[in-house]
Amino acid sequence: MELSEAIRRRRMVRNYDASRPVDPALVDKLLGYAVHAPSAGFSQGWEFLVLTTEEERAKFWAATTPPESGLTSWLEGMSRAPVIVVPHSHRDAYLDRYAEPDKGWTDRDEARWPVPYWHIDTGMASLLVLLGAVDEGLGACFFGIPPASDAAYREAFGVPAQYTPIGAITIGYRAPDAKSPSLKRGRRESQTVTHRGHWGASADL
Repeated sequence: MELSEAIRRRRMVRNYDASRPVDPALVDKLLGYAVHAPSAGFSQGWEFLVLTTEEERAKFWAATTPPESGLTSWLEGMSRAPVIVVPHSHRDAYLDRYAEPDKGWTDRDEARWPVPYWHIDTGMASLLVLLGAVDEGLGACFFGIPPASDAAYREAFGVPAQYTPIGAITIGYRAPDAKSPSLKRGRRESQTVTHRGHWGASADL
């Protein structure tokens, strides 16, 4: 599939065909795409927790979507996904890398960073997983883990404190699902978000 087609076809899939497992080799292939993402200083401060068994997935949903969340219909479709990948960012990998001689930030001061690139780079790695899933004929959805569920998630899977889950990705074969109501907002055209030469200048693309 051409990259342009994968980009156009990518969407968040919220319902999966539970009868169709995903070949573990395909999951490995998607993670192979992820590690080709750019990262500041080639720090590569990302780690991925992969959950594929029924027990692992049930434990994930129990930890991250407590009953009082009110997400029953959403959870029904999402929990059918045979694979969950949780991308984690590792801030210290960046602070350590930039303390090396060729960078020289030996104070490891986080304030030197204009934005937290450890989160950004892990997000870009996640996008490669999403696009790779489309290319392989799979569906996928990136979604957040509620802050209130962070402790339960970490305890359930033994995630060290220095790693931050930036979200989670369900992966599987797509089943019919309703379009998100948010799509009624419409997609912003590139001309409306582009500024040429000066902020606010019209973009003649």
